[in-house]
Amino acid sequence: MAAAATPGVAEQTPGAAPQGAVPFDLSQAPNIEGFSPLPKARDETFKEKFARKTKENPFVPIGCLGTAGALIYGLRAFHQGKTRQSQLLMRGRIFAQGFTVVAIIVGVFATALKPKQ
Repeated sequence: MAAAATPGVAEQTPGAAPQGAVPFDLSQAPNIEGFSPLPKARDETFKEKFARKTKENPFVPIGCLGTAGALIYGLRAFHQGKTRQSQLLMRGRIFAQGFTVVAIIVGVFATALKPKQ
């Protein structure tokens, strides 16, 4: 009877974290043997990212501006009762949207085909 464990103490398996302790720290990168992570690149601001993306594919912002312009002028013409002009501008908006979608697709393919640096 002297060899019996005390009822208040739970058995621990080797390698297990002590009761109440966190098994790993979420604020730190995990320490994996034989692996060294690359240093974290600095975060871009919105302006820097917008400028970089615009330089990579300048036709997307042009298409977006064309779409927004056709929509605004089309709605203005519709409000003024110029139905013919409004219809033409809405068709122009559809064309500009198509142009933007094609520009996005071409940009994705160009980025995928570009060799890694």
